[in-house]
Amino acid sequence: MQEQEIRNILDSVRSRQTESRTFEAKTASEGCPKKIYDTLSSFSNQDEGGVIMFGVDEKNGFAVTGVYDAADIQKKIQGKCREMEPEIRPVLSVGAIDGKQVVAAEIQGVEYADRPVFYRPAGINKGSYIRIGDSDEHMTAYEIYKYQAYRKGLKEDQRPVKDGWVLRNGELMNKYLSTVKASRINTFEHLSDSEILQLQKVEKDGCPTLAGLLVFSKYPQSAFPGLGITAVAVPGTVYGVTEADGTRFTDNVRIEGSLQEMLVSAMDFVRKNIRHRTVIDEMGQRADRWEYPLRAVREALLNALIHRDYSRHTDGTPIQLIIYEDRMEIINSGGVYGGFPVARLGKESPESRNSTLIRILEFLQISENRYSGIPTMKREMEKAGLPQPEFLDDGKQFKTILRNTVSSSAASLPARTENKADERIAVYCRTPRTRKEIADHLGMNYSYVSNGLIKPMILSGTLVEAGKKGREKLLQTRTDWSQREFEPVTEG
Repeated sequence: MQEQEIRNILDSVRSRQTESRTFEAKTASEGCPKKIYDTLSSFSNQDEGGVIMFGVDEKNGFAVTGVYDAADIQKKIQGKCREMEPEIRPVLSVGAIDGKQVVAAEIQGVEYADRPVFYRPAGINKGSYIRIGDSDEHMTAYEIYKYQAYRKGLKEDQRPVKDGWVLRNGELMNKYLSTVKASRINTFEHLSDSEILQLQKVEKDGCPTLAGLLVFSKYPQSAFPGLGITAVAVPGTVYGVTEADGTRFTDNVRIEGSLQEMLVSAMDFVRKNIRHRTVIDEMGQRADRWEYPLRAVREALLNALIHRDYSRHTDGTPIQLIIYEDRMEIINSGGVYGGFPVARLGKESPESRNSTLIRILEFLQISENRYSGIPTMKREMEKAGLPQPEFLDDGKQFKTILRNTVSSSAASLPARTENKADERIAVYCRTPRTRKEIADHLGMNYSYVSNGLIKPMILSGTLVEAGKKGREKLLQTRTDWSQREFEPVTEG
Protein backbone atom coordinates (compact mmCIF):
# COMPACT_ATOMS: atom_id res chain seq x y z
CA MET A 1 0.00 0.00 0.00
CA GLN A 2 1.40 3.37 -1.03
CA GLU A 3 1.64 6.23 1.45
CA GLN A 4 -1.01 8.18 -0.44
CA GLU A 5 -3.41 5.25 -0.14
CA ILE A 6 -2.84 5.25 3.61
CA ARG A 7 -3.62 8.98 3.67
CA ASN A 8 -6.78 8.49 1.61
CA ILE A 9 -8.06 5.74 3.89
CA LEU A 10 -7.39 7.82 6.98
CA ASP A 11 -9.07 10.90 5.46
CA SER A 12 -12.15 8.83 4.68
CA VAL A 13 -12.29 7.44 8.21
CA ARG A 14 -11.87 10.89 9.73
CA SER A 15 -14.74 12.23 7.63
CA ARG A 16 -17.02 9.44 8.93
CA GLN A 17 -15.58 9.54 12.45
CA THR A 18 -16.12 5.80 12.82
CA GLU A 19 -14.45 2.52 12.06
CA SER A 20 -16.11 0.25 9.57
CA ARG A 21 -16.58 -3.32 8.45
CA THR A 22 -13.16 -3.20 6.77
CA PHE A 23 -11.18 -0.74 8.91
CA GLU A 24 -9.82 -0.91 12.48
CA ALA A 25 -7.64 1.70 14.19
CA LYS A 26 -5.11 0.78 16.92
CA THR A 27 -3.01 3.08 19.07
CA ALA A 28 0.56 1.80 19.23
CA SER A 29 2.71 4.63 20.51
CA GLU A 30 3.83 2.65 23.56
CA GLY A 31 3.96 -0.86 22.14
CA CYS A 32 2.10 -3.35 19.99
CA PRO A 33 -1.51 -3.90 21.16
CA LYS A 34 -1.87 -7.23 22.94
CA LYS A 35 -5.30 -8.04 21.53
CA ILE A 36 -5.60 -7.92 17.76
CA TYR A 37 -6.46 -11.58 17.14
CA ASP A 38 -10.20 -10.81 17.17
CA THR A 39 -9.82 -8.40 14.24
CA LEU A 40 -7.35 -10.70 12.46
CA SER A 41 -9.99 -13.43 12.68
CA SER A 42 -13.00 -11.33 11.65
CA PHE A 43 -11.26 -9.70 8.67
CA SER A 44 -9.97 -13.10 7.48
CA ASN A 45 -13.48 -14.56 7.71
CA GLN A 46 -15.05 -12.13 5.25
CA ASP A 47 -14.52 -11.94 1.51
CA GLU A 48 -13.41 -8.31 1.50
CA GLY A 49 -10.83 -8.68 4.27
CA GLY A 50 -9.84 -5.40 5.94
CA VAL A 51 -7.11 -2.97 7.04
CA ILE A 52 -5.78 -2.53 10.56
CA MET A 53 -3.97 0.80 10.94
CA PHE A 54 -1.51 1.05 13.84
CA GLY A 55 -0.61 4.47 15.24
CA VAL A 56 -4.11 6.00 15.02
CA ASP A 57 -6.25 6.91 18.05
CA GLU A 58 -9.96 6.30 17.51
CA LYS A 59 -10.94 7.95 20.81
CA ASN A 60 -9.18 11.17 19.80
CA GLY A 61 -10.92 11.70 16.46
CA PHE A 62 -8.56 9.31 14.67
CA ALA A 63 -5.58 11.52 15.34
CA VAL A 64 -2.21 10.11 14.31
CA THR A 65 -0.21 9.16 17.40
CA GLY A 66 2.44 7.18 15.54
CA VAL A 67 3.92 3.77 16.35
CA TYR A 68 6.66 3.20 18.92
CA ASP A 69 8.94 1.38 16.42
CA ALA A 70 7.84 0.60 12.85
CA ALA A 71 10.27 -2.29 12.40
CA ASP A 72 9.50 -4.00 15.70
CA ILE A 73 5.72 -3.71 15.44
CA GLN A 74 5.78 -5.35 12.01
CA LYS A 75 7.60 -8.34 13.51
CA LYS A 76 5.07 -8.55 16.34
CA ILE A 77 2.12 -8.32 13.93
CA GLN A 78 3.56 -11.19 11.89
CA GLY A 79 4.07 -13.18 15.08
CA LYS A 80 0.41 -12.72 16.07
CA CYS A 81 -0.68 -13.75 12.57
CA ARG A 82 1.24 -17.00 13.00
CA GLU A 83 -0.90 -17.73 16.07
CA MET A 84 -3.99 -17.88 13.88
CA GLU A 85 -5.35 -21.14 12.44
CA PRO A 86 -4.79 -21.30 9.60
CA GLU A 87 -1.85 -18.89 9.69
CA ILE A 88 -2.47 -15.68 7.78
CA ARG A 89 -0.08 -13.54 5.78
CA PRO A 90 -0.63 -9.79 6.23
CA VAL A 91 0.59 -7.20 3.74
CA LEU A 92 2.40 -4.58 5.82
CA SER A 93 3.07 -0.98 4.77
CA VAL A 94 4.67 1.99 6.52
CA GLY A 95 3.73 5.62 5.90
CA ALA A 96 4.48 9.04 7.43
CA ILE A 97 1.37 11.02 8.38
CA ASP A 98 1.62 14.37 10.16
CA GLY A 99 5.31 13.67 10.72
CA LYS A 100 4.62 10.38 12.49
CA GLN A 101 4.92 6.79 11.29
CA VAL A 102 1.86 4.56 10.92
CA VAL A 103 1.79 0.89 9.92
CA ALA A 104 -1.06 -0.51 7.81
CA ALA A 105 -1.74 -4.25 7.90
CA GLU A 106 -3.87 -5.48 5.00
CA ILE A 107 -5.68 -8.72 5.91
CA GLN A 108 -6.99 -10.74 3.01
CA GLY A 109 -10.19 -12.76 3.25
CA VAL A 110 -9.34 -16.48 3.12
CA GLU A 111 -11.08 -19.05 0.95
CA TYR A 112 -14.48 -20.13 2.23
CA ALA A 113 -13.32 -23.73 2.65
CA ASP A 114 -10.49 -22.58 4.98
CA ARG A 115 -12.79 -20.72 7.37
CA PRO A 116 -13.23 -20.06 10.18
CA VAL A 117 -9.87 -18.50 10.85
CA PHE A 118 -9.48 -18.52 14.63
CA TYR A 119 -7.00 -17.67 17.39
CA ARG A 120 -5.28 -21.01 18.06
CA PRO A 121 -4.61 -20.56 21.82
CA ALA A 122 -8.33 -19.88 22.44
CA GLY A 123 -9.59 -22.73 20.29
CA ILE A 124 -12.13 -22.67 17.48
CA ASN A 125 -15.20 -22.02 19.64
CA LYS A 126 -13.81 -19.05 21.56
CA GLY A 127 -11.28 -17.81 19.03
CA SER A 128 -13.50 -17.41 15.93
CA TYR A 129 -14.82 -13.93 15.19
CA ILE A 130 -17.07 -12.22 12.69
CA ARG A 131 -17.15 -8.53 11.79
CA ILE A 132 -20.45 -6.77 12.48
CA GLY A 133 -20.34 -3.09 11.63
CA ASP A 134 -17.24 -1.74 13.35
CA SER A 135 -16.96 -4.43 16.02
CA ASP A 136 -15.60 -7.97 16.26
CA GLU A 137 -18.11 -10.48 17.66
CA HIS A 138 -17.70 -14.12 18.64
CA MET A 139 -19.05 -16.49 16.00
CA THR A 140 -22.09 -18.49 17.04
CA ALA A 141 -21.96 -22.27 17.13
CA TYR A 142 -24.04 -22.34 13.95
CA GLU A 143 -21.72 -19.96 12.09
CA ILE A 144 -18.75 -22.16 13.00
CA TYR A 145 -20.64 -25.31 12.05
CA LYS A 146 -21.58 -23.86 8.66
CA TYR A 147 -17.93 -23.51 7.64
CA GLN A 148 -16.95 -26.89 9.05
CA ALA A 149 -19.83 -28.64 7.31
CA TYR A 150 -18.77 -27.21 3.97
CA ARG A 151 -15.11 -28.07 4.49
CA LYS A 152 -15.90 -31.64 5.53
CA GLY A 153 -18.56 -32.10 2.87
CA LEU A 154 -21.26 -32.99 5.40
CA LYS A 155 -24.63 -33.78 3.81
CA GLU A 156 -27.32 -33.38 6.42
CA ASP A 157 -30.05 -34.64 4.10
CA GLN A 158 -28.30 -38.04 4.13
CA ARG A 159 -28.30 -38.51 7.90
CA PRO A 160 -30.39 -41.49 9.04
CA VAL A 161 -33.53 -40.89 11.07
CA LYS A 162 -34.01 -43.64 13.64
CA ASP A 163 -37.56 -45.03 13.74
CA GLY A 164 -38.47 -42.60 10.97
CA TRP A 165 -40.74 -44.88 8.93
CA VAL A 166 -43.86 -44.41 11.05
CA LEU A 167 -46.05 -43.81 8.02
CA ARG A 168 -44.63 -44.37 4.54
CA ASN A 169 -46.26 -43.49 1.24
CA GLY A 170 -45.92 -46.85 -0.48
CA GLU A 171 -47.51 -45.74 -3.73
CA LEU A 172 -45.07 -42.86 -4.14
CA MET A 173 -42.16 -45.10 -3.18
CA ASN A 174 -43.12 -47.62 -5.86
CA LYS A 175 -43.34 -44.84 -8.44
CA TYR A 176 -39.89 -43.65 -7.45
CA LEU A 177 -38.36 -47.13 -7.62
CA SER A 178 -39.88 -47.76 -11.05
CA THR A 179 -38.46 -44.49 -12.34
CA VAL A 180 -35.00 -45.18 -10.92
CA LYS A 181 -34.91 -48.71 -12.35
CA ALA A 182 -35.99 -47.47 -15.77
CA SER A 183 -33.22 -44.87 -15.78
CA ARG A 184 -30.44 -47.40 -15.09
CA ILE A 185 -31.68 -50.78 -16.31
CA ASN A 186 -28.27 -52.45 -16.49
CA THR A 187 -27.20 -51.10 -13.12
CA PHE A 188 -30.27 -51.92 -11.04
CA GLU A 189 -31.87 -54.94 -12.70
CA HIS A 190 -30.28 -57.44 -10.29
CA LEU A 191 -30.64 -55.33 -7.14
CA SER A 192 -33.38 -55.50 -4.55
CA ASP A 193 -35.54 -52.48 -3.73
CA SER A 194 -33.76 -52.15 -0.40
CA GLU A 195 -30.36 -52.10 -2.09
CA ILE A 196 -31.52 -49.44 -4.55
CA LEU A 197 -32.82 -47.26 -1.73
CA GLN A 198 -29.49 -47.61 0.04
CA LEU A 199 -27.55 -46.63 -3.09
CA GLN A 200 -29.81 -43.65 -3.70
CA LYS A 201 -29.42 -42.50 -0.08
CA VAL A 202 -33.15 -42.80 0.57
CA GLU A 203 -32.40 -45.29 3.33
CA LYS A 204 -29.36 -45.91 5.50
CA ASP A 205 -28.84 -48.70 8.02
CA GLY A 206 -32.50 -49.72 7.67
CA CYS A 207 -33.73 -46.22 8.51
CA PRO A 208 -34.89 -43.43 6.21
CA THR A 209 -32.47 -40.63 5.58
CA LEU A 210 -33.77 -37.14 6.24
CA ALA A 211 -34.27 -36.66 2.49
CA GLY A 212 -36.19 -39.92 2.24
CA LEU A 213 -38.32 -39.00 5.24
CA LEU A 214 -39.21 -35.57 3.85
CA VAL A 215 -40.43 -37.02 0.55
CA PHE A 216 -41.84 -40.46 1.36
CA SER A 217 -43.18 -40.11 4.90
CA LYS A 218 -46.82 -39.20 5.25
CA TYR A 219 -45.93 -37.04 8.26
CA PRO A 220 -42.25 -36.08 8.64
CA GLN A 221 -43.17 -33.69 11.45
CA SER A 222 -43.62 -36.71 13.72
CA ALA A 223 -39.82 -36.82 13.89
CA PHE A 224 -39.10 -33.14 13.17
CA PRO A 225 -41.95 -30.88 14.37
CA GLY A 226 -40.15 -27.76 13.18
CA LEU A 227 -39.79 -28.77 9.55
CA GLY A 228 -42.93 -27.10 8.28
CA ILE A 229 -44.05 -23.74 6.94
CA THR A 230 -45.64 -20.92 8.91
CA ALA A 231 -47.81 -18.90 6.53
CA VAL A 232 -49.36 -15.57 7.44
CA ALA A 233 -51.11 -12.76 5.59
CA VAL A 234 -50.48 -9.34 7.10
CA PRO A 235 -52.87 -6.35 6.81
CA GLY A 236 -50.37 -3.70 5.77
CA THR A 237 -46.69 -3.47 4.99
CA VAL A 238 -45.16 -3.96 8.45
CA TYR A 239 -45.12 -7.19 10.43
CA GLY A 240 -46.87 -7.00 13.80
CA VAL A 241 -48.89 -3.82 13.17
CA THR A 242 -52.60 -4.27 13.85
CA GLU A 243 -55.58 -2.87 11.96
CA ALA A 244 -58.10 -0.55 13.62
CA ASP A 245 -60.22 -3.52 14.64
CA GLY A 246 -57.23 -5.25 16.25
CA THR A 247 -56.53 -7.64 13.36
CA ARG A 248 -52.86 -8.69 13.39
CA PHE A 249 -53.04 -11.46 10.77
CA THR A 250 -55.80 -11.80 8.21
CA ASP A 251 -54.80 -15.42 7.72
CA ASN A 252 -52.45 -17.59 9.74
CA VAL A 253 -51.80 -21.30 9.22
CA ARG A 254 -49.12 -23.88 9.90
CA ILE A 255 -48.41 -26.11 6.92
CA GLU A 256 -47.16 -29.65 7.46
CA GLY A 257 -46.88 -32.96 5.61
CA SER A 258 -44.38 -34.30 3.10
CA LEU A 259 -42.31 -31.84 1.13
CA GLN A 260 -44.54 -32.03 -1.93
CA GLU A 261 -47.70 -31.74 0.20
CA MET A 262 -46.31 -28.62 1.86
CA LEU A 263 -45.60 -27.13 -1.55
CA VAL A 264 -49.19 -27.73 -2.67
CA SER A 265 -50.67 -26.38 0.59
CA ALA A 266 -48.45 -23.30 0.48
CA MET A 267 -49.59 -22.56 -3.07
CA ASP A 268 -53.22 -22.95 -1.95
CA PHE A 269 -52.55 -20.44 0.83
CA VAL A 270 -51.05 -18.00 -1.67
CA ARG A 271 -54.02 -18.30 -4.04
CA LYS A 272 -56.40 -17.65 -1.18
CA ASN A 273 -54.58 -14.55 0.01
CA ILE A 274 -53.50 -12.71 -3.14
CA ARG A 275 -55.60 -10.73 -5.53
CA HIS A 276 -57.11 -12.27 -8.62
CA ARG A 277 -58.98 -10.90 -11.58
CA THR A 278 -60.53 -12.32 -14.70
CA VAL A 279 -59.51 -10.00 -17.53
CA ILE A 280 -61.11 -9.67 -20.95
CA ASP A 281 -58.53 -8.57 -23.51
CA GLU A 282 -59.05 -6.62 -26.73
CA MET A 283 -59.90 -9.85 -28.58
CA GLY A 284 -62.61 -10.71 -26.08
CA GLN A 285 -60.58 -13.55 -24.56
CA ARG A 286 -60.76 -14.25 -20.85
CA ALA A 287 -57.55 -14.58 -18.87
CA ASP A 288 -56.83 -15.05 -15.17
CA ARG A 289 -54.43 -12.52 -13.72
CA TRP A 290 -52.95 -13.03 -10.30
CA GLU A 291 -51.26 -10.42 -8.17
CA TYR A 292 -48.05 -12.47 -8.44
CA PRO A 293 -47.21 -14.95 -11.23
CA LEU A 294 -47.91 -18.33 -9.63
CA ARG A 295 -45.04 -20.03 -11.38
CA ALA A 296 -42.59 -17.58 -9.81
CA VAL A 297 -44.16 -18.15 -6.39
CA ARG A 298 -43.90 -21.93 -6.79
CA GLU A 299 -40.22 -21.72 -7.71
CA ALA A 300 -39.50 -19.50 -4.70
CA LEU A 301 -41.28 -21.91 -2.34
CA LEU A 302 -39.61 -24.94 -3.89
CA ASN A 303 -36.19 -23.30 -3.58
CA ALA A 304 -36.82 -22.66 0.11
CA LEU A 305 -37.89 -26.28 0.69
CA ILE A 306 -35.03 -27.98 -1.11
CA HIS A 307 -32.15 -25.57 -0.45
CA ARG A 308 -32.78 -24.71 3.21
CA ASP A 309 -30.37 -25.90 5.90
CA TYR A 310 -31.64 -29.14 7.43
CA SER A 311 -28.86 -29.42 10.02
CA ARG A 312 -29.42 -30.02 13.72
CA HIS A 313 -28.85 -26.32 14.28
CA THR A 314 -31.89 -25.33 12.21
CA ASP A 315 -34.24 -28.33 11.97
CA GLY A 316 -36.49 -26.74 14.57
CA THR A 317 -37.00 -23.60 12.48
CA PRO A 318 -39.87 -23.59 9.96
CA ILE A 319 -39.86 -21.78 6.64
CA GLN A 320 -41.75 -18.48 6.78
CA LEU A 321 -44.21 -17.36 4.11
CA ILE A 322 -45.42 -13.79 4.72
CA ILE A 323 -47.85 -11.99 2.42
CA TYR A 324 -47.86 -8.25 2.94
CA GLU A 325 -49.98 -5.71 1.14
CA ASP A 326 -47.13 -4.73 -1.17
CA ARG A 327 -44.90 -7.84 -1.24
CA MET A 328 -44.43 -11.49 -0.45
CA GLU A 329 -41.46 -12.79 1.56
CA ILE A 330 -40.25 -16.39 1.76
CA ILE A 331 -37.56 -17.00 4.40
CA ASN A 332 -35.60 -20.19 5.03
CA SER A 333 -32.75 -21.11 7.37
CA GLY A 334 -29.23 -21.11 6.00
CA GLY A 335 -27.59 -18.74 3.57
CA VAL A 336 -26.46 -19.74 0.10
CA TYR A 337 -24.35 -22.90 0.42
CA GLY A 338 -20.59 -22.44 0.32
CA GLY A 339 -20.71 -18.65 0.48
CA PHE A 340 -21.77 -18.43 -3.17
CA PRO A 341 -22.39 -14.73 -4.02
CA VAL A 342 -26.06 -13.79 -4.25
CA ALA A 343 -25.33 -11.58 -7.27
CA ARG A 344 -24.30 -14.66 -9.26
CA LEU A 345 -27.43 -16.69 -8.50
CA GLY A 346 -29.18 -17.63 -11.71
CA LYS A 347 -26.03 -16.95 -13.73
CA GLU A 348 -23.78 -19.72 -12.41
CA SER A 349 -24.45 -23.05 -10.74
CA PRO A 350 -23.70 -23.15 -7.00
CA GLU A 351 -22.97 -26.35 -5.14
CA SER A 352 -25.94 -28.21 -3.69
CA ARG A 353 -26.46 -28.37 0.05
CA ASN A 354 -29.07 -31.14 -0.25
CA SER A 355 -28.02 -33.09 -3.33
CA THR A 356 -29.85 -36.29 -2.32
CA LEU A 357 -33.14 -34.47 -1.77
CA ILE A 358 -32.80 -32.70 -5.10
CA ARG A 359 -32.09 -35.97 -6.91
CA ILE A 360 -35.14 -37.69 -5.39
CA LEU A 361 -37.42 -34.82 -6.44
CA GLU A 362 -35.90 -34.85 -9.91
CA PHE A 363 -36.79 -38.54 -10.37
CA LEU A 364 -40.34 -37.77 -9.19
CA GLN A 365 -40.50 -34.77 -11.60
CA ILE A 366 -41.32 -32.40 -8.76
CA SER A 367 -38.28 -30.28 -9.52
CA GLU A 368 -35.53 -30.05 -12.12
CA ASN A 369 -31.90 -30.05 -11.03
CA ARG A 370 -31.03 -27.57 -13.75
CA TYR A 371 -30.63 -24.44 -11.62
CA SER A 372 -33.58 -22.96 -13.52
CA GLY A 373 -35.58 -21.76 -10.51
CA ILE A 374 -34.20 -18.24 -10.20
CA PRO A 375 -34.12 -17.55 -13.98
CA THR A 376 -37.76 -18.73 -14.08
CA MET A 377 -38.71 -16.37 -11.24
CA LYS A 378 -37.02 -13.45 -12.98
CA ARG A 379 -38.62 -14.25 -16.32
CA GLU A 380 -42.13 -14.65 -14.88
CA MET A 381 -41.93 -11.41 -12.88
CA GLU A 382 -40.75 -9.55 -15.97
CA LYS A 383 -43.59 -10.99 -18.06
CA ALA A 384 -46.06 -9.80 -15.42
CA GLY A 385 -44.61 -6.28 -15.49
CA LEU A 386 -43.42 -6.58 -11.89
CA PRO A 387 -40.05 -5.75 -10.28
CA GLN A 388 -37.37 -8.40 -10.37
CA PRO A 389 -37.27 -10.73 -7.34
CA GLU A 390 -34.89 -9.74 -4.56
CA PHE A 391 -32.58 -12.21 -2.80
CA LEU A 392 -31.04 -11.39 0.58
CA ASP A 393 -28.51 -13.57 2.41
CA ASP A 394 -27.22 -12.71 5.89
CA GLY A 395 -25.45 -16.04 6.34
CA LYS A 396 -28.14 -17.36 8.69
CA GLN A 397 -31.24 -16.89 6.57
CA PHE A 398 -32.06 -16.60 2.89
CA LYS A 399 -34.96 -14.34 1.95
CA THR A 400 -36.79 -14.08 -1.38
CA ILE A 401 -38.92 -10.98 -1.89
CA LEU A 402 -41.56 -10.65 -4.63
CA ARG A 403 -43.08 -7.19 -4.94
CA ASN A 404 -46.48 -6.52 -6.47
CA THR A 405 -46.36 -2.71 -7.08
CA VAL A 406 -50.13 -2.61 -6.57
CA SER A 407 -50.69 0.95 -7.67
CA SER A 408 -48.77 0.80 -10.95
CA SER A 409 -49.82 -2.72 -11.94
CA ALA A 410 -53.48 -2.10 -11.12
CA ALA A 411 -53.43 1.02 -13.27
CA SER A 412 -52.11 -0.98 -16.22
CA LEU A 413 -54.97 -3.49 -16.21
CA PRO A 414 -57.36 -3.32 -19.20
CA ALA A 415 -60.49 -1.23 -18.64
CA ARG A 416 -62.90 -4.15 -19.08
CA THR A 417 -62.62 -6.59 -16.18
CA GLU A 418 -64.96 -9.16 -14.75
CA ASN A 419 -64.74 -10.33 -11.18
CA LYS A 420 -67.33 -12.62 -9.66
CA ALA A 421 -66.37 -11.34 -6.23
CA ASP A 422 -67.54 -7.85 -7.27
CA GLU A 423 -70.99 -9.24 -8.01
CA ARG A 424 -71.14 -11.08 -4.69
CA ILE A 425 -70.12 -7.93 -2.82
CA ALA A 426 -72.73 -5.84 -4.63
CA VAL A 427 -75.48 -8.28 -3.69
CA TYR A 428 -74.25 -8.72 -0.11
CA CYS A 429 -74.02 -4.96 0.44
CA ARG A 430 -77.67 -4.28 -0.32
CA THR A 431 -77.65 -4.24 3.47
CA PRO A 432 -74.83 -2.06 4.89
CA ARG A 433 -71.75 -4.16 5.76
CA THR A 434 -68.30 -3.55 7.20
CA ARG A 435 -65.14 -4.50 5.34
CA LYS A 436 -64.50 -7.33 7.79
CA GLU A 437 -68.02 -8.69 7.32
CA ILE A 438 -67.49 -8.67 3.56
CA ALA A 439 -64.12 -10.44 3.82
CA ASP A 440 -65.59 -13.09 6.12
CA HIS A 441 -68.55 -13.56 3.78
CA LEU A 442 -66.23 -14.12 0.81
CA GLY A 443 -63.75 -16.23 2.81
CA MET A 444 -60.90 -14.06 1.50
CA ASN A 445 -57.95 -12.11 2.88
CA TYR A 446 -59.06 -8.86 4.58
CA SER A 447 -56.30 -6.75 3.03
CA TYR A 448 -57.04 -8.06 -0.46
CA VAL A 449 -60.78 -7.52 -0.12
CA SER A 450 -60.34 -4.01 1.30
CA ASN A 451 -57.72 -2.77 -1.16
CA GLY A 452 -58.17 -5.02 -4.18
CA LEU A 453 -61.96 -5.25 -4.36
CA ILE A 454 -63.75 -2.69 -2.20
CA LYS A 455 -61.51 0.31 -2.97
CA PRO A 456 -61.91 -0.02 -6.78
CA MET A 457 -65.69 -0.47 -6.33
CA ILE A 458 -65.86 2.75 -4.29
CA LEU A 459 -63.80 4.61 -6.89
CA SER A 460 -66.04 3.33 -9.67
CA GLY A 461 -69.16 4.31 -7.75
CA THR A 462 -70.45 0.76 -7.29
CA LEU A 463 -70.26 1.08 -3.49
CA VAL A 464 -70.81 4.10 -1.24
CA GLU A 465 -69.95 4.72 2.40
CA ALA A 466 -73.25 4.56 4.24
CA GLY A 467 -72.18 5.31 7.82
CA LYS A 468 -70.15 3.86 10.65
CA LYS A 469 -70.29 0.82 12.85
CA GLY A 470 -67.86 0.98 15.74
CA ARG A 471 -64.63 2.27 14.24
CA GLU A 472 -65.25 0.91 10.74
CA LYS A 473 -67.34 2.42 7.93
CA LEU A 474 -70.34 0.59 6.55
CA LEU A 475 -70.59 0.08 2.80
CA GLN A 476 -73.74 -0.07 0.70
CA THR A 477 -74.45 -0.84 -2.94
CA ARG A 478 -75.06 2.47 -4.74
CA THR A 479 -78.02 1.19 -6.79
CA ASP A 480 -79.98 0.64 -3.58
CA TRP A 481 -79.26 4.14 -2.31
CA SER A 482 -80.42 5.71 -5.57
CA GLN A 483 -83.90 4.33 -4.96
CA ARG A 484 -84.50 6.00 -1.59
CA GLU A 485 -83.60 8.95 0.52
CA PHE A 486 -80.36 8.90 2.48
CA GLU A 487 -80.86 7.73 6.03
CA PRO A 488 -77.71 8.18 8.12
CA VAL A 489 -76.47 5.25 10.15
CA THR A 490 -75.65 6.20 13.73
CA GLU A 491 -72.43 5.27 15.51
CA GLY A 492 -72.64 1.74 16.89
